[in-house]
Amino acid sequence: MDAKELIKKVRKIEIKTRGFSTQIFSGEYHSAFKGRGMAFSEVREYQLGDEIRTIDWNVTARFNHPYVKVFEEEREMTVMLLVDVSGSKDFGTQTQLKRDLMTELCAVLAFSAIQNNDKVGVLFFSDQVEKFIPPKKGRSHILMIIRELIEFKPTHKGTDIAIGLRYFTGAIKKRCTSFLISDFMSGPFEKELKVAGRKHDLVAIRLFDKHEEEFPNLGLIPVRDEETGGFHWVNTGDKRVRLAYKAAALERKDKLEALFKRSGIDFTQVGTHESYVRPLMTLFKRRESAR
Repeated sequence: MDAKELIKKVRKIEIKTRGFSTQIFSGEYHSAFKGRGMAFSEVREYQLGDEIRTIDWNVTARFNHPYVKVFEEEREMTVMLLVDVSGSKDFGTQTQLKRDLMTELCAVLAFSAIQNNDKVGVLFFSDQVEKFIPPKKGRSHILMIIRELIEFKPTHKGTDIAIGLRYFTGAIKKRCTSFLISDFMSGPFEKELKVAGRKHDLVAIRLFDKHEEEFPNLGLIPVRDEETGGFHWVNTGDKRVRLAYKAAALERKDKLEALFKRSGIDFTQVGTHESYVRPLMTLFKRRESAR
């Protein structure tokens, strides 16, 4: 992709995702994700109904009249996007590839974050840490992230979520909000997930394609593994093969959902056949109601 084409694609994604983040997600994002705590704002005279524990005794003694401290939520946060860039991101049989869905999803989360004055950073991982972009503020930083999402070519194609989570936990010292975006076709990562979830506010977003869960009847077809490069012939005309494939996919999905539940991790999923707007809105509203 040449520079002119890349700029055009970045601009197109910015217009679409920035519009979503402004018109749809901004308020929900603010409500769904907490700041770092409460910061002192000002002192004012005591009013009926104020809590006694908020009285500022020094100011009260000075003016011989009760005054209280007023606190405001400290909104500024760090948001980290943990992005699976393994070979399976290039799969998609519906309206888009998982790669394109991932790019737009990251962009809308990043624009929602900077509208709330949050810093945004990114960690790309496959079966190794591919690239770490430290958290910063500003539109130019977000556009750089979008360019990386479009153009970045990982050196490895496998997936090891545990490696990505270990690096993230070590690299980001202060508590942050983080989105783990993957299809979760990985080896074990439960221990690392629980450690990261205790230290940070971690949200998991699973990207999937319908045909990863159910084969259509296409007869004997070659199937390529995007991560290993291997080919397998599958007889999709055999109903037993299709049923076994679907059962295995449902089992993987159920195990993944159970893992997030016992780890205390908020979870949603988005398919390549659908818009990410409804799943994200549902996630944000669920988090807001749980606060």
